[in-house]
Amino acid sequence: MSELHKFLFEGLPVRGMLVRLTDGWQEVLRRRATREPWAPEVASLVGQMCAAGVLMQSNIKFQGALVLQLQGDGPVKLAVAEVQPDLEFRGTATVVGEVPPGSQLGAMCNAQGNGRCAITLDPHQRLPGQQPYQGVVALHGDLGEPLQQLSEVLEHYMLQSEQLDTRLVLAADGNIAAGLLIQRLPIEGAGNLGGERNEDLIGLSEGFNRVAHLAATLTQQELLTLDAQTILRRLFWEEDVRRFEPLAPSFACRCSRERVGGMLRGLGREESESLIAERGLVEVGCEFCGLQYHFDAVDVGELFTPTDRQAPGSTSVN
Repeated sequence: MSELHKFLFEGLPVRGMLVRLTDGWQEVLRRRATREPWAPEVASLVGQMCAAGVLMQSNIKFQGALVLQLQGDGPVKLAVAEVQPDLEFRGTATVVGEVPPGSQLGAMCNAQGNGRCAITLDPHQRLPGQQPYQGVVALHGDLGEPLQQLSEVLEHYMLQSEQLDTRLVLAADGNIAAGLLIQRLPIEGAGNLGGERNEDLIGLSEGFNRVAHLAATLTQQELLTLDAQTILRRLFWEEDVRRFEPLAPSFACRCSRERVGGMLRGLGREESESLIAERGLVEVGCEFCGLQYHFDAVDVGELFTPTDRQAPGSTSVN
């Protein structure tokens, strides 16, 4: 089963997480294969996004969806991973054209230099007037150099948005999507340290640098083939690591007929009825799980009757 392991380094302001998505990730690929399978490079990117999304969602206390998006100007126009607070996840990608074998992030999503990475926190219960929080970064570093790995983009995002040093290793293939995250925790009172205590702060920083360096030695192949126990023992056998009970991420899609009906309401009665007139049926497929929803003339008419009491749906992609 898929696993998420959380751990702390005793005496250091450093936390870590290791995720291995197995059955859930294989379900994502199985459902995609019923339509048009992704190229291996695209599948690897979506898998890394799912693993990264689980790591990031488990890193915050937030009752809502975390949505990680890549908006590209290459063959991958859009890639999305969504993770709920209970670590249910789903992922998809929209590809236009061919993805050459061996393509990295830059060639797939940032061919013209206009690619963006967006992280959205969408509360389940919004307050009146409340909007989802969204942070956006370009797919290049501070000096304008293109970033070729999703891990580099997210490390850059974490440093910019949260001022937290982060080391991230991600990998995915046809069987597993996995990730290791090491992050420096804020040091209470660090701004007021002085004199002899300043040496303590230096020591704590050196501790994070040491752990981050060890994490960076983990190869993608090792991340994909070794179990969590072996990885943590090999990397941090000299460190005092406190581990917590593992969690179990899983694939789940929250699409529904009600949400699709809400999307049609968003289009408006005239537009929805014109689709019926043109095609005789409105068919909407979920990009995440592949389910098909069908609405005939009677169904569309009921959506716009005054007596309709269905809960408003979402206009977001399902």
